[in-house]
Amino acid sequence: MTQPGRPPAASQLTLSQIMDQHHTNLMGTVHGGRILNLIDSAAGVVAARHSDGPAVTAAMDETVFLRAVRIGDVVHLDARITWAGRSSMEVAVRVTADRWDRAVPPTTVVTSHLVMVAVDEGGRPRRVPPLLPQTAEDRRAFRQAEIRRRHRLSLRDALARSVPEETAA
Repeated sequence: MTQPGRPPAASQLTLSQIMDQHHTNLMGTVHGGRILNLIDSAAGVVAARHSDGPAVTAAMDETVFLRAVRIGDVVHLDARITWAGRSSMEVAVRVTADRWDRAVPPTTVVTSHLVMVAVDEGGRPRRVPPLLPQTAEDRRAFRQAEIRRRHRLSLRDALARSVPEETAA
């Protein structure tokens, strides 16, 4: 049974959180792991919305930390699906930060792309609806996601070929 396609806007999410002293690392800035946790959570919601059910993280690609996040910054995560296959989806997340008092304009601090896989109650992959890019930006993001997918698959295959065969003991 073929599921009807959905546009990226149908599952997009914006999440905001103020960073406090509980989020800091030894450098006194927000711990990158805390930002990664927020990114993964936002991507999970987007993937679940698109696929009408649970989805798990299969890969976190292209995560780039551009600037440090400080105590008192408000981080805003904008997450949207950029590609969908049979059971996997790519979700792009852009993280911006501004000061709680808006003294500093929002600045992009992290970008990330995650591969999420829709799963059934037994944890097995399940089909997802096709993605229907609507805007020029949606179509550009879809084409770029396909490039990243080909790169991931090519890298996986090259790494598998580079491992010497185990000899029997």
